[in-house]
Amino acid sequence: MSNTTLETYEGEGPDSAEAVPVVASIADLISLLKPRVMSLVVFTGLVGMLLAPGSIHPILAVVAVVCIAVGAGASGAINMWYDRDIDAVMSRTKSRPIPAGRVTPEVALGFGISLSIGSVMLMGLAINWVSAGLLAFTIFFYIIVYTMCLKRRTPQNIVIGGASGAFPPMIGWAAVTGDIALGSIILFAIIFLWTPPHFWALALYRQEDYKKANIPMLPVVSGEKITRVHILLYALVLVPVTFTPNFIGMSDLIYGVGAIFLGAVFIVLSTATFMEKGLKNARRLFPYSIFYLFLLFLFLMVDQVWPVSL
Repeated sequence: MSNTTLETYEGEGPDSAEAVPVVASIADLISLLKPRVMSLVVFTGLVGMLLAPGSIHPILAVVAVVCIAVGAGASGAINMWYDRDIDAVMSRTKSRPIPAGRVTPEVALGFGISLSIGSVMLMGLAINWVSAGLLAFTIFFYIIVYTMCLKRRTPQNIVIGGASGAFPPMIGWAAVTGDIALGSIILFAIIFLWTPPHFWALALYRQEDYKKANIPMLPVVSGEKITRVHILLYALVLVPVTFTPNFIGMSDLIYGVGAIFLGAVFIVLSTATFMEKGLKNARRLFPYSIFYLFLLFLFLMVDQVWPVSL
């Protein structure tokens, strides 16, 4: 079986008579799924599944995780199809498969829609329809609400739209229990509050890119000073919320201690970003925020497998 998909573009000019072949390799199709973003999404979904009360057959757990991964990747592919015009002018995204000419928009859209439908149907038929409904809503929210309605219209794009990245642990939880409970809502809240300072740190030092693409990110619309204030405020709200799993008995000592130290560093970096005039600490905060969320959920998982209490 060939590892490429062959499409052709008809020339757009009046004198164009030739079809220009565009070959989409397997690597390009995988790139459409935003695998680096997907990996964190899948991990938080897995942790939601492990923290949920009850049990699920290991094979079904694998199916659920695959569905979450495929659904997230499908959202990324459709996002790249819709954003291909702005991706082409931003240095961070201009090498993506569509603006680089390695994948046609039609292939990307068809790929994303097929995976979206397939992941939701498999989740519903193999697991339950509550988790499938949440997965479908997550895909809808990311594509329609965030990508098409918010991203190009409001500096609150990432605040509201960030909810799409917070749903995976709720999906994982529902895959086990078939419902939505306080524990899964807390996991959602942690990611929801984490998303704005995470992306605003990136936007601070990538604001020229967003200006070129005419995307109203907060630094572009309101300036760096307001953005730095918002980052610090969200950090000060986020960190106390991360202690909630301990208060409701969802985690033990390992997570509690980890959340304190990780949160302290997050607030220190956010404060440094607020106080500085340059971008050094913003460049530090962005990668740390990824590390921070990963370790928070890792500690939740470790506490579930090897609980340690005082």
